[in-house]
Amino acid sequence: MKTGRLEAFSDGVLAIIITIMVLEMKIPKGDNFSALKPLAPLFLSYVLSFFYLGIYWNNHHHLFQAANGVNGKILWANLNLLFWLSLFPLVTGWMGENNFDKKPVALYGVVLLLASIAYKILIQSILKIENKNAILHKAIKKDRKGNFSLFLYMVAIGISLYFPIVSLGIYFMVALIWLIPEKRIERIF
Repeated sequence: MKTGRLEAFSDGVLAIIITIMVLEMKIPKGDNFSALKPLAPLFLSYVLSFFYLGIYWNNHHHLFQAANGVNGKILWANLNLLFWLSLFPLVTGWMGENNFDKKPVALYGVVLLLASIAYKILIQSILKIENKNAILHKAIKKDRKGNFSLFLYMVAIGISLYFPIVSLGIYFMVALIWLIPEKRIERIF
């Protein structure tokens, strides 16, 4: 099976997730800028989540441009990833509504961690059907960036129960690491 249908479905789901997140921000009462101040934490959490979803969308696109096909395991692995990404509106809203309190920041990190694990499962599922000489095998080799991200998420989740702002900084740092699309795949093309 070709990858086009899976990509189109995933694009649609990600678009809906982003739409749900922005609709969670309610229009403030009042016509001056001070009416926007209570929205600041929710807006900042939205920005972080928007970047994460954009990063996943971008890297997902590159991954499937390099993949030669799709099977049932890949479809389920992709749904697993989309499930964790679909929780972004919930954890984003909870974190923003509670001014980056400890437990919401920790749960946000758990969802980031599980989405990252799901992405690694997706990559491994694709690699299993690819020829060992295929582009992806050459590009992926060791997933240092992915493994480092998992480590940082675990550290940030632990820290969030004491210093949630530090955890947010780590989440932001991981986003910066992934902001540039997967260079390993781009170099092969």
